[in-house]
Amino acid sequence: MPFLIYQVDAFTDELFRGNPAAIVPLDEWLDDRLLQDIAAENNLSETAYFVPSNSTEVDFHIRWFTPTDEVDLCGHATLAAAYVIFNFVESFKAPEIVFDTNNVGFLKVKRDRDLICLDFPARVATEYPIPDGMENAVGSPVIGFWKSIKNMAILKSESDVRSADVDLEYVKSLGGDGLILTAPGEASDCVSRYFAPHVGISEDPVTGSAHCTIVPYWAEKLGKTNIHARQVSARSGDLHCNWHGDRVELAGTAKLFLKGEISID
Repeated sequence: MPFLIYQVDAFTDELFRGNPAAIVPLDEWLDDRLLQDIAAENNLSETAYFVPSNSTEVDFHIRWFTPTDEVDLCGHATLAAAYVIFNFVESFKAPEIVFDTNNVGFLKVKRDRDLICLDFPARVATEYPIPDGMENAVGSPVIGFWKSIKNMAILKSESDVRSADVDLEYVKSLGGDGLILTAPGEASDCVSRYFAPHVGISEDPVTGSAHCTIVPYWAEKLGKTNIHARQVSARSGDLHCNWHGDRVELAGTAKLFLKGEISID
């Protein structure tokens, strides 16, 4: 039984940068075990699947899987899925996609020239005391600790974020959804890195869902709603963001790496 598969580098206009996602369009849902096995075989931070919706209000239903777990929200794989739909699903002609999800309601995605713009829920963080051992586990001074669904450590500088050597076992011990490191940027408003060992991702190259928390934080700190964010992983990527209270718009570009076929007997 063959299925199409695409691999798309998201939040970049250059191949081999940004965050690669595997995208598998389906006519109907496969067994969850098979969805997870395909994601494990792909061995990328995310594999996204979408199926057409029967509702007049929704275009597609979307789900996201890491190599080990299904997750409730993923930005880069949503951007990559939208890229595939806009460019390769010939029956879809609209300028905006409405995705339905299992856990976060409707997600709208539109094209704005070369940018693909995601309308995501904001996940505003609350400040907490810095956990014991965090500075040693990060390898850089930590000046603040905030939590929403994800944990977020505030560092002093971009160089501190870039040079951080994170203890992944410590990140697992924090509970919650991994650890964001963020600081003011040198050529952007802010920079970040994101670690999610609890779902099989040591470091995610560029993480849209993390910016549902990063953007509100820096928007308040900088007194502006329009934020240019850069994730400074080894692959790196740029997100052009706007905070709208309970929503965050995340915009970026994407590049197709491959189109192929999964063969399952």
